[in-house]
This record gives sequence, structure tokens and C-alpha cells, in this order.
Amino acid sequence: MTYDQQTIELVRETLIIALKIAAPILLAGVVVGLVISIFQAITSIQEQTLTFVPKIIAMILVAVVLIPWIAVRLMEFTVSMCTGW
Repeated sequence: MTYDQQTIELVRETLIIALKIAAPILLAGVVVGLVISIFQAITSIQEQTLTFVPKIIAMILVAVVLIPWIAVRLMEFTVSMCTGW
């Protein structure tokens, strides 16, 4: 089966943009989760909501702060799509 090289390049660029946009948000969740896990290990508190709620809040805050950066990346990608690379 053969694939068009332009289609492969388009999928590759789309995945790269998605990873660039998602990485900071996911990284914030991982860092907050790690800090809370260390805190739970030190204090022997094993409450599930203690890990879930702060991670969600941190990820939402990072997403809100990065909205302008995300919008610029998506607009650049859209322009490159519309102009034919």
C-alpha cells in the first residue's frame, strides 16, 4: 500500500502541533501529581481526591495562561495548511 508523501507530512505536522500544545499542560499535571505523591508518602495520607483535584486545577490554570500561545500555534498551523505549506 502506498501513501501520498504530502499526506504523511500533514499527519506528522498535525501530531507534532498536538504534542507541543498538550505537553506543557500534561507536564503541569505530572509535576503537581509528583509533589502531592511525595507529600502523601511523607504524611501517610491516602486520600484520592487529594491527588485528583489539585492536578485538574493546575492543568486548567496552565491551559488558561497558555491560551494566547496555543492560539498562535494553531493559527500558524492553519495558515500553513491554507497556503499549501
